[in-house]
Amino acid sequence: MDYKTVLTTCTYCGCGCNFFLEVLDGELVGTIPCKTSYVSQGGLCIKGWNVHEFVTSKKRLTSPMIRKNGELQEVSWEEAIDYTASNLKQIKDENGSDSIGFFASAKVTNEDNYILQKFARAGIGTNNVDHCARL
Repeated sequence: MDYKTVLTTCTYCGCGCNFFLEVLDGELVGTIPCKTSYVSQGGLCIKGWNVHEFVTSKKRLTSPMIRKNGELQEVSWEEAIDYTASNLKQIKDENGSDSIGFFASAKVTNEDNYILQKFARAGIGTNNVDHCARL
């Protein structure tokens, strides 16, 4: 049996709590708080305690999908990016930049959310950005 812990930072909100992910025989099995974390001071909220569950969820998408003929179908990353870029360009050309909005996620890093809002504002030209994080 191979057990190890991996120190990481929680992705649920911008607080930056630290915890250890428990890995047993290469599989993520649990979360334990980091007692020396300056932010969380050895504690975790309910989301932090259960963070490992969304990573291993069978409901989690692991590859891009596009709806074709009413059905979601797995596609390559290249096809998904091309599809998204061409549709965003068409919508922007036909309806203007403010017809597009972006919704950020609490399950990614602050840096990822920064890039999303930067893309929305500088790339698309809209300030229509929202976020789902709730403390």
